[in-house]
Amino acid sequence: MLELKNISKTFSRSNIDEKVIFDNFSITINDGDFVSVVGSNGSGKTTMLNIVSGDVIPDSGEVILDGNNITKIKNFKRAKKIARVFQNPAMGTCPEMTIFENMSIADNKNRMYGLTWGLNKNRKTFYQTKLEELGMGLENRLNSKANTLSGGQRQALALIMATLVKPEILLLDEHTAALDPKSSDIVMNLTKKIVESQKITTLMVTHNLRYAIEYGNRSVMMHEGKAILDIKGAERENYKIDDYLKIFNEISIECGN
Repeated sequence: MLELKNISKTFSRSNIDEKVIFDNFSITINDGDFVSVVGSNGSGKTTMLNIVSGDVIPDSGEVILDGNNITKIKNFKRAKKIARVFQNPAMGTCPEMTIFENMSIADNKNRMYGLTWGLNKNRKTFYQTKLEELGMGLENRLNSKANTLSGGQRQALALIMATLVKPEILLLDEHTAALDPKSSDIVMNLTKKIVESQKITTLMVTHNLRYAIEYGNRSVMMHEGKAILDIKGAERENYKIDDYLKIFNEISIECGN
């Protein structure tokens, strides 16, 4: 279980650009939840992910993972349990390394290397099997460098790498936003398959309302640092895109847009 308790965060405090993102914000993510998070720009979506990952430390409040307070734990230490896929496909892989090398690094997550080789040739067949599921032909390109791949191929590889060793929490930060529609659908179908088969607790920030409806078991809409909508089960199944748009339009009118 992941809990954000009474989180407050202000950027550029005591400055003309001061921006209050969260003021006593709380949310609980249950084990196995696949939460689709939507909201306007500046609503706190990405900051929430940054607070969970440890890239941003809240001014006050607590981040609790499986009953343990991890608020002050550095991001690189949290990475042992928390994986993240970013919007930019280039951020999830090492560009000058081959697919084989990238997957080997991900496969050795949380392990001590010692004096052993980082590359395990006995795992090549396993990697090829994982890549073959994508239908992108990457299983035949293990020796190709990551920077020679298309955006969709690279993002699919990043997603596989992030979950090769099952994380406790998976953070998806608009991970299809930079992709063309076909590649986006491929990556989303892969996301669903991985999350559901491994039962990974997942937070997915997206601007795609169709994805917010079709994927996951829970939808949260953020606005001005608050969860103004939090639905799952039958209530969520009855929600349509027009219902989300209606709330967005009401927010826009309130903000004077």
